[in-house]
Amino acid sequence: MPETTDIDRIKRTTVIVRDAEKAAQWYENVLGMSRWMDTPFTLSGNQLASGKKGDQTRLIIMKADHDEIGMIGLLQWVDPVRDDIPAELPTEIPFGTPIFVVASKDTKGAVERARAAGSRIHAQPVEWTVTGANGLKKDMIGGSFWDLDGNFFEVNEVVRIHES
Repeated sequence: MPETTDIDRIKRTTVIVRDAEKAAQWYENVLGMSRWMDTPFTLSGNQLASGKKGDQTRLIIMKADHDEIGMIGLLQWVDPVRDDIPAELPTEIPFGTPIFVVASKDTKGAVERARAAGSRIHAQPVEWTVTGANGLKKDMIGGSFWDLDGNFFEVNEVVRIHES
């Protein structure tokens, strides 16, 4: 079996946003993330399957409490501004859309901070029980909402693990 340093891992998901600054503030205030990088760059026209060569963008990478995983990139088209941004945000998750799952220490607080920041709340915090991959039952509190650009977040908090 290869060493963990020898395997590929997903370290970041990047989402396209309307306003990188406003989005970054949402991630700071709602999820407690911090800015890891903030840079403008010009698209080469080769690697990204969006935009075209010469487009001016801004990328802010938000960092959770881990040095390699849990990062979210916020990519804004600065010039030209994208013309395909929907006026209305979704009310359900379309096929092919990622669902961000957040391990929280304060699910109720995250839902309230999201509401205060202007997010559409899908589910108020609710208690439930799940059997984990290790076979142990976990009592959880979960809630869900969209960010300001229509990305869906499920926020879960482990309240108690039932020992076997």
